[in-house]
Amino acid sequence: MSELSLGSFSFEDVPTEEVEAAEELYGGLAADVRRLVDVTIRSRVDAGRVAEARELVQGAADVLARDALDGPAGVHYNAHGRSWNWGNTVVGVRNAFAPPVRLVWGDDDVVRSAVTLGAAYEGPPGSVHGGVSALLLDHLMGETASARHTRLTVTGTLTLRYERPIPLGPVRMEARVGKEEGRKVTVEGWIGPDDDSGPSVRASGLFIVPSWAAGPHGADPTPPGGSLD
Repeated sequence: MSELSLGSFSFEDVPTEEVEAAEELYGGLAADVRRLVDVTIRSRVDAGRVAEARELVQGAADVLARDALDGPAGVHYNAHGRSWNWGNTVVGVRNAFAPPVRLVWGDDDVVRSAVTLGAAYEGPPGSVHGGVSALLLDHLMGETASARHTRLTVTGTLTLRYERPIPLGPVRMEARVGKEEGRKVTVEGWIGPDDDSGPSVRASGLFIVPSWAAGPHGADPTPPGGSLD
């Protein structure tokens, strides 16, 4: 496998089917670790059981560390336009902290997602941490500003209005582009429980296409990747 660094992106000469096989393999591992994080928070086992669990966890970490790269995971892409961002804290397939979020682009120009947030995302008792809401909205809105990954954007400003707590459990969120002006893209979004009660947190954000990423007509000549958030 050959690799060519290009700014924040890396080209990898690897077939898409190998990328997808790796996502399935390590995605399963990340799901197991995600469950481990959740039960670590909620467990009430005795000291002996905790010691047993720690020995197993440390052994697993030692096994995985036998062949692990240094530094961040970064964004990668192949010759077929397939990109992957496995370490991302919101959508990273191999990041156990990531819920992970899966985005759906609708024909009505609205980008949507539904995800379950458990004990690892708690702020006020029984409720989603406000910073987690901001994190998810920032990513969702940045991806929305990317216009289906046809341009690269970064967050300029993000303003949030917290109207009521979001209970832990299933949540959903939506975003759409409100206005475009040159390299500036304004996006509106919200997040709330996955029911009919409506938004709990509303957000407005200004996203910028960096001058170094804008082509002569504002197009993004960089590899696939969408928002850098």
